[in-house]
Amino acid sequence: MRNWIKFLTLFLSSFLFAQQMTFKFDFGTDRTENGFIPITSTSKFDKKIGYGFMDISGLKSIDNGGNALTGDFITSDKPFYFSVAVPEGNYNITLNLGDSKGVSETTVRVENRRLMLNDIKTKQGKIVEKQITVHVKDSIIRNEEGTQIGIVKLKPRETKYLHWDNLLTIEFNDKAPKVSSIIIQPNKTAKTIYITGDSTVVDAQYEPWASWGQMLPYFFVPNEIVIANYAESGETLKAFEDRHRIDKIWNKIKPGDYLFIEFGHNDQKSGNSTKSGYRKRLTQWIHKAKELGAIPVLITSMNRRVFDENSKIVNTLDDFPDAMREIAKEEKVDLIDLNALSKTLFEAMGPEMSKKAFVHYPANSYPNQPTALADETHFNTYGAYELAKCVVKSIVDQKLPLSKFVYKNYKGFDPNKPDAVEDFHWPESVSMETLKPDGN
Repeated sequence: MRNWIKFLTLFLSSFLFAQQMTFKFDFGTDRTENGFIPITSTSKFDKKIGYGFMDISGLKSIDNGGNALTGDFITSDKPFYFSVAVPEGNYNITLNLGDSKGVSETTVRVENRRLMLNDIKTKQGKIVEKQITVHVKDSIIRNEEGTQIGIVKLKPRETKYLHWDNLLTIEFNDKAPKVSSIIIQPNKTAKTIYITGDSTVVDAQYEPWASWGQMLPYFFVPNEIVIANYAESGETLKAFEDRHRIDKIWNKIKPGDYLFIEFGHNDQKSGNSTKSGYRKRLTQWIHKAKELGAIPVLITSMNRRVFDENSKIVNTLDDFPDAMREIAKEEKVDLIDLNALSKTLFEAMGPEMSKKAFVHYPANSYPNQPTALADETHFNTYGAYELAKCVVKSIVDQKLPLSKFVYKNYKGFDPNKPDAVEDFHWPESVSMETLKPDGN
């Protein structure tokens, strides 16, 4: 009986913490701003209280004196991860970054390496305030009363992902990450872009793999737009339905939200034709989104890295891109032709340099990698970033309604002139795995 009471007490304290509307954390030492929760270098994540660092090794608490909130901070020589138990939903996160007596350099990612802030540098003695907006999800499908009515059928590998674990996890990375405070508040008004797709779109958790979906948040105005990436490796339109992933989205999507649809690689690979349900399902999804007041946007699948003898990209996707183009016209919905843009991009890179955008690495580049990696479908972080810029370019060039929410860090992009790979900034995360994602 005593153990049961203890369990119930711990459960209720964690549950009540997760139900709070606003979370305020003061990073640094025990010298804490009024109304904030103190977070020090020893604040390891505890299920009983619902917050903390996933790993405290290497963390340092620095106190420069002065202002209680910004005069101290947490830093480390390696990436560190702070998690908070929150209900699923959209959240604004306000961050104070910097050093009141020094300089700093911080990159911020969330959940499965979703890029939010890149290479934020502060000058000597400066503190900057930054805001990001994050979508947190779980696998439960609920009715309006909050009662479970279904569940997303996750694959075994997904159970390790940071975006299905009922926690908001923030990654602090770079040469000198210095964090003074975090404020987390629900955002009930942002337009949500729900992304559906496969391994070329998914928020990939492990280095060196990446996809354009996890780079997209970087290019949109926080507070106004939030990216909710529901893509998963190996999925077809049918599998996305069978595993109730799309049901989860139908359950959450609101009028004014967006539904990005990008399928083709696995639909084509499995031997299906565009007539074996692909067109029908695409059309049904478009109609359903419109019925719910959401805005569907079709995205053609990007090309694989397959060149002919003239260094031109070979179409390996049969008529799937054309089928999507035709449906977009028939249903009068917006189309982002990533298939065409990726062809231009990869041909501009050429057969050899394009390897720099894909998972092509010699043996022993990563832990437990005895053989070379040579994948012609899946991208590394640089390739994913370039493809995300292609998506944003199409939105801007077509003057789609979303274009007014593109952030100022997008400076324009010409796929005929790719960014130099040596200029791409991506400090690697802790999680690494050479196992190829599902799908091709």
